[in-house]
Amino acid sequence: MSDLGLRPRSLNPLHADPPPPRRDEIVQLEGNAKRAIETGRTRLLVAGALFVIAYIVIAVRLTTVMLLTDGAEPRVASLPAPSTQVERGEIVDRNGVVLATNLETYSLYANPQQIIDVDEAVNGLAGLFPELGKDALKAKLTSGRSFEWIKRNLTPRERNAVNRLGVPGLSFQSEERRIYPQGRLTSHVIGFTDIDNRGLAGIEQSFDEILREGHRQIALSLDIRIQNILHEEVSKAVADFHAVGGSGMVLDIDTGEMLGMVSLPDFDPNMPGDGPDEGRFNRNTLGVYEMGSTFKLFNTAMALDDGVITLGDRFNATHPLRVSGYTIHDFHPENRWLSVPEIIQYSSNIGSALIAAQAGTDRQKDFMGRVGMFKPVSFELPELGQPQYPNRWTTLSTMTIAYGHGMAVTPLHLLTGVAALIDGGVYRPVTIMKRDSTSPLAGRRIIKDTTSADIRKLMRLVVESGTGKSANIPGYFVGGKTGTAEKTMGHGYNRSASLASFISAFPMNAPRYAVLVIVDEPKPNAASHGFATAGWVSAPAAGRIIQRMAPVVGLPPIPDTAPEAQNELLIPASATE
Repeated sequence: MSDLGLRPRSLNPLHADPPPPRRDEIVQLEGNAKRAIETGRTRLLVAGALFVIAYIVIAVRLTTVMLLTDGAEPRVASLPAPSTQVERGEIVDRNGVVLATNLETYSLYANPQQIIDVDEAVNGLAGLFPELGKDALKAKLTSGRSFEWIKRNLTPRERNAVNRLGVPGLSFQSEERRIYPQGRLTSHVIGFTDIDNRGLAGIEQSFDEILREGHRQIALSLDIRIQNILHEEVSKAVADFHAVGGSGMVLDIDTGEMLGMVSLPDFDPNMPGDGPDEGRFNRNTLGVYEMGSTFKLFNTAMALDDGVITLGDRFNATHPLRVSGYTIHDFHPENRWLSVPEIIQYSSNIGSALIAAQAGTDRQKDFMGRVGMFKPVSFELPELGQPQYPNRWTTLSTMTIAYGHGMAVTPLHLLTGVAALIDGGVYRPVTIMKRDSTSPLAGRRIIKDTTSADIRKLMRLVVESGTGKSANIPGYFVGGKTGTAEKTMGHGYNRSASLASFISAFPMNAPRYAVLVIVDEPKPNAASHGFATAGWVSAPAAGRIIQRMAPVVGLPPIPDTAPEAQNELLIPASATE
């Protein structure tokens, strides 16, 4: 149609050219573009600021680690099972000698996720610590966890050896290790802790919370010098008579403080798991035994105090007693009438049984309760034994308990009870803690002072001319009582296994110290002429302890001719138990 050859504009709206944009639309498009640019700029600024803050934090942390620390390895607080130990308080003896303290150590742990070559790591660690075992090590290093303990409390040499392995994924945790400088010497008193420094026995357990405070120091009544004397002499008696064990204690009667306590066999508290279980058993406080003729002191004190007998009374020991189908006899019978002092001097079972029968069951039960024989002794150690006594207390029970059969107590019961008999008749609490010696020690009266004086004379008589003569140390007025009891076996007694005990005190004119020595299942030797009774086994050991400790405590000897050394009950005689 057109001369110019131009096609007419299509009339189809889909192919129509768009209309030119309006001004308001152009303004809106420009605004959107500006807002997008501003948003981008803001985001870039925020991201940049965050990066700057992160770099500052990293720089500060690096500066703190490199310049403000002492170079020690940091605690691994975020790991699943690291130790959270704090320094544990020290334990010392009465003179400040350290019995338990702390040593900084390192424990080895692994992050199995960082171990590159498991076999290399296993072989290297097993070479250093063969006791860990390759299989156990491999199981830990392939567990997939991020934390596994490998070995606790390494020595510096072991730590250096691990570092030389150069195995990535192995690290160290700084810890406190409990150490016991005196080793076995105080093991049953101090006890021990577990690997995380929690008290498991002895003072460590009893005072765990106080010790965990860190700044507290606990002072015990033990005197390490006396403890060493006691340990050596009890060990010697056990060895000389091929016994299965033994125990000993030294008590300051005036203050109630335990100056020495030894139980054998013992253990090394630095490695408590290495020895046999019996080595961790405290015979003094936890062991319960029939104490034999040492109980004759309680029987005699009971009857004297209640006026049932006098020292001048005599009893028929001409022949054994038959009671309820049982026979009571003397080990070395005198086969005659015996006075009360002679019954103690010669350790007559027959005479003691007759005294008990005259006193009666009710009086005996009441007295044993007053001396604390029906419940554990109140003492600071957790290992305390429960006495055993008859449910049905018959006349036969009364007569056998008079000489230490039919009732079982701990050696601590015996020591505290006899101390009360000779300390003016007043039962005072005993302790393993250091006391203020200037404060008077209260107690409760169990017998009259005059009865206590009679018991002191009787104990001195035993050592002067009776069954305890081998403990007679010149100048120290030693008194005591022997006891040899057959050990129970099933429903009867084992005649070849006995407990040899000697309870003693000195000086008997004014008793200050009590010493108890017990030897378990002693065997006769040439020096004892075939005997394994307390007079041959335990009494000599007690005598040696007294002779060695007296100078340590500053007790000067007094001539045996001094007026205070004379004993009106002394009867010249020769006796062995």
